[in-house]
Amino acid sequence: MSRGEAWLVVPAYGLGVRLGGSGPKAVTPLAGRPLVAYCLEAAAASGAVAAAVLVADPEAARAALAACPPAARGLVLAVVLGGGTRRESVAAGLAAVRAAVGPAADPVVLVHDAARPLAPPELFARVAAAAAGGAAVCARPSPDTVKRVAGDRVAATPPRAELALAQTPQGARLSLLERAHRAWVGGEASDDAALVEALGEPVRAVEGTPLNFKVTTPEDLALAEAWVRAGGAPWLAGGAAAGERGGKMGLRVGLGYDVHPFAAGRALVLGGVAIPHEVGLAGHSDADAVCHALADALLGALALGDLGRHFPDSDPRWQGADSVDLLRRVVALLAERGARPVSADVTVVTEAPRLAPHVEAMRDRLAPALGVGRDRISIKATRPEGLGALGQGRGLAAMAVALVAAPD
Repeated sequence: MSRGEAWLVVPAYGLGVRLGGSGPKAVTPLAGRPLVAYCLEAAAASGAVAAAVLVADPEAARAALAACPPAARGLVLAVVLGGGTRRESVAAGLAAVRAAVGPAADPVVLVHDAARPLAPPELFARVAAAAAGGAAVCARPSPDTVKRVAGDRVAATPPRAELALAQTPQGARLSLLERAHRAWVGGEASDDAALVEALGEPVRAVEGTPLNFKVTTPEDLALAEAWVRAGGAPWLAGGAAAGERGGKMGLRVGLGYDVHPFAAGRALVLGGVAIPHEVGLAGHSDADAVCHALADALLGALALGDLGRHFPDSDPRWQGADSVDLLRRVVALLAERGARPVSADVTVVTEAPRLAPHVEAMRDRLAPALGVGRDRISIKATRPEGLGALGQGRGLAAMAVALVAAPD
């Protein structure tokens, strides 16, 4: 999909009751700007969105657009009133897109909640690309065990490996979304992907980021504000970068190192990517040395100890854990302290297997986990040239350097 072809529908019609307000949630201030302004800026910065429809109260829309820089404000070609439910509001947005593009056009349409202000630009671009062939939903693996509860009793515990937490943006071709909305008879729908699924059409999952949480409560708003004031949304224009909206930020560097022996009967996972090889790495979790070294580098930048301190191998919760999830948890620890990853460089030392064919897939997995663009992640591999245990093929090591922005 070429750049700038997708349309964006932003349902921003709900009230911020749980946020403690009586007006539209979309204009709730976050670091001095309306919530909805953030997603419009990210969409503009993605390069994938050509135009947008804002489903909002006209007065709220005027306030939001006034707070946007020209590039984001220029995306919005229509403002329409919403309905009594989210689904009705999205349907109103789709009707506005159809009116604008005509009866024959079938662009990709992304739907993104105004209450998710920290979705990075690259997420819009990846979902738009995935939706070009059908439908796509932004989702992230559940970091917690999920219980199905009936009353005050646990009814079941679904396997966590099969569960993901849906986010927005979600997208599909306009004709598919229109058909899904027309056919839906199940009452209120929590998201648009569910409507497409009900048609029996496939929906592709695109990995999201823990930063893309929905601002629903005052606690959510406080966390988002801390992140923005810490410079955690570098794509924002007009004074949202570090040092311009709050405390002064500095840069810190951390170094990480991890080594594991090879073991039969184990899958080899590096940088969140399963790599074909006759042996894997021994370890309590999935033994992903790339993620472990990177996590230690991030922790070291803030003098927070090492990975074993926070996720000890004596704790059965981390048995077989997905190390990309552990990396996300480390990023969350940084966020609690107003810090964020800026960039990282990883070197893997191994005689085999050859890692060059898998480097780009690793970057794709690690970038959303760190909340940075893939251009901020470097992964290299080198051979130990037969020296020592690594040179004899008995194991693998990874070294990482991470740059972190943190309050001075």
